[in-house]
Amino acid sequence: MYPELATALLALLLYYNTWDADFAYDDSRAILKNQDLQQDTPLTDLFFDDFWGTPLTHSGSHKSYRPLCVISFRINHYFGGLNPWGYHFTNTVLHAVVTALFTHVAGVFLQRTRVKLLAGFLFASHPIHTEAVAGVVGRADVGACLFFLLSFLSYTRYCRQRDKTLSREEVDVVKWLWLLCSILCTTASMLTKEQGITVLAVNAVYDVFVCSRLRLQDLIPALYKEKHRNVREGVLSTAACGALLLGFRVYFMGNKPPEFAPSDNPASDSDSLLARTLTFNLLPSLNMLLLLYPRLLSFDWSMDAIPLVESVWDVRNLCTLTFYLTLAVVAVHCIIEISRTPQTEHSSVKSNGVAHNSVYGNGITEHKHSPSSRKHSSNLSPTSTPKVNSRHSTETRSLHVLLLSTAILVFPFVPASNLFFYVGFVIAERVLYIPSMGFCLLVAEGTHVLYEAAGRTWKKVVVMATVMLVVLYSARTVVRNEDWHNEEALYRSGIKVNPAKAWGNLANILKTQGNIDEAEQAYRNALQHRGNMGDVHYNLGILLQEGKRYQEAIQSYQMAIQCRPRLAMAHLNLGIVLSTLGKTEEAEKVYRHAATLDDHGLKDPKAHATGVISAIYNLGRLQHDQGRYSEAIETYMEAIRRRPSHYAPQSLYNMLGESLFKNSQLAEAEEWFKKSLAAKPDHVPAHLTYAKLMAKTNRAAEAELMYQKAMELDSNSATVHQHYGQYMAETGRSEEAADMMVKAVELGSPEFETIFNAANALRQAGRHEDAEKYYKQATQLKPEVASAHMNLGAILHLNGKYVEAETSYLRALELKPDDTMTMQNLKKLRTILNKQSRR
Repeated sequence: MYPELATALLALLLYYNTWDADFAYDDSRAILKNQDLQQDTPLTDLFFDDFWGTPLTHSGSHKSYRPLCVISFRINHYFGGLNPWGYHFTNTVLHAVVTALFTHVAGVFLQRTRVKLLAGFLFASHPIHTEAVAGVVGRADVGACLFFLLSFLSYTRYCRQRDKTLSREEVDVVKWLWLLCSILCTTASMLTKEQGITVLAVNAVYDVFVCSRLRLQDLIPALYKEKHRNVREGVLSTAACGALLLGFRVYFMGNKPPEFAPSDNPASDSDSLLARTLTFNLLPSLNMLLLLYPRLLSFDWSMDAIPLVESVWDVRNLCTLTFYLTLAVVAVHCIIEISRTPQTEHSSVKSNGVAHNSVYGNGITEHKHSPSSRKHSSNLSPTSTPKVNSRHSTETRSLHVLLLSTAILVFPFVPASNLFFYVGFVIAERVLYIPSMGFCLLVAEGTHVLYEAAGRTWKKVVVMATVMLVVLYSARTVVRNEDWHNEEALYRSGIKVNPAKAWGNLANILKTQGNIDEAEQAYRNALQHRGNMGDVHYNLGILLQEGKRYQEAIQSYQMAIQCRPRLAMAHLNLGIVLSTLGKTEEAEKVYRHAATLDDHGLKDPKAHATGVISAIYNLGRLQHDQGRYSEAIETYMEAIRRRPSHYAPQSLYNMLGESLFKNSQLAEAEEWFKKSLAAKPDHVPAHLTYAKLMAKTNRAAEAELMYQKAMELDSNSATVHQHYGQYMAETGRSEEAADMMVKAVELGSPEFETIFNAANALRQAGRHEDAEKYYKQATQLKPEVASAHMNLGAILHLNGKYVEAETSYLRALELKPDDTMTMQNLKKLRTILNKQSRR
């Protein structure tokens, strides 16, 4: 077992540095945003949702049905929450186990320890595996490969046990147990990732051409001849299993194929049959090139990473031609060699009327005989027993390795080839995890054949080249793992291959890091490469909005909507910006339009639903702020009726209660405040609004307790201090109110309302000098607000600063000429000034 342990150890060592890596790329949607990982989500949901947590029957579902993989994520979440260490550790251990198992399977056919070891080392170190192992979502491929190998091994055991059966009447329970085990492992492989079902085709190739050694001319007779009943039993069982699993899979997909955006697979959206044909034929050759020469790797190959092949004169067609010619040569060679196999190599040896198929093992042909045949073996002449020719045995072994390697290379790749249906990617490196086993088997066997045929000097060259290949693969894997260590490195590494996608994702990371200028430039770089990316326009809009560059943000949101008309979050943020600028009528139109957006065909219907309900919620707030409380109540009720289960309800309940409170429907308001707190007991806004209601209904003690509870929950909230301070001011606790308001200013951002209220509280507490300071700040923040200038004039008036007070009063009257109180204060002030001038 040391080859298996050695290769597994190499796999662990090469990916050891990924254990402390962050989540990256698709991990966010599959892990961080996937509600199916949460322990409060019913386990049954995992069997009706796709890999990303979207119901399979939804039109926007990816149709990737991988419940076993999601269950493994959920187990990680149970023990470690969202700490990425456990997820990466599990991936690495699984890769090591798969490597050991593959090494064992390779040894069954390669026969020599050093060749088996080479195959295992190649698989452990191949750089194409970094996406599947270093990226958490790649566990689907690694897990599917594990069950793929277990299914294949179980089937080989079934074949060996089956061929020991002496008669049709004999029931061999062990044989059927191995077959059942193979079917269960196939099912598990498919439920981990879809391509796992292709192991059935590999099993059939093994049974027909390796175990039973049928020639091509024997395939039709095998359907009805008695001597081929064993292979017929295995292949028909495999076919039946495949039909049932495919039927199950189609049923759970909702009997509809997935829908993808044109940018995911541009060739599928092309109107040109020539471009689609040439491009789809090119892609398998590029995948093979990645296996041969994995220098340039990328986290994403969509969009324009592989430009469409639109002409027969495109030089890349030479790559396509070379690939298919090579595949044709291999196929022709296999056909010729299978057809040339001597009859004794593939036919059954009959004795006593019972056929016994030869079983592949140890490079020679073994013939099973019944006890009765052994009794008469002395009657057979020496020439009647087939002789073993070592050279012929080696050729037979190489043929079998070639057949199985090609089967493992081709069949698992077929679902990703766009042959039967369009897929949602151009190239996906993790899809090559299972096919790479065939590649490693081919290279190992080819190296062995080359070594055996070489002279002494050239043998050393072959050995050195082989060692160098493993070392280079290992070094490339270690370097590539560093790219997967964090998202910034990953996206920077992808700029050469897919600049639009890489710059857009990199910008998000730079923004999170606080590198705003770099992030903005990265967004603009992405849009220079591909200007129709709605999500990039949307993310740029958020950045501009947070920088209070509202007009530019509006333009970005409008571009996002133009590119993706049903991007609900873009509509939502556009409405928020318009509302901030006081364009309430436009904002209301945007919110109402967002409420009508449907989610048909969208990839993430939960995020879409969140955007729609948030738009309705903000429409209600806009109506509430305008004093249209009855309309706000209807709007909030609509939002509650349409609220999806994943949308937290406490804010909706609280705002509905506040609108009812303002509409003097106090009993109904209290019920909704209670519901808000029941939904989220630590929801601070509900404590504040409920406290106001208690104060209104003369429950001062209860109101005080509610405010204190809010303070306990969020003692550093400026909003809590402000509301509590207002309550204190209303109950005559002026000094406490002033302190609370000042604290609110210190804790929060310099908001006009907070500073203005603090100034009022300080004035009521008699702290006029402090009040003057805060009134001045208020007028600086909003110089267009007349009441700020009037109050500043009043406090300057009280502080004896009459000339400055007069200036403030005059400014207030410029903004609001008919304000009676300001005119009265100015008249009193001028009386004082006139008296002073007479002196």
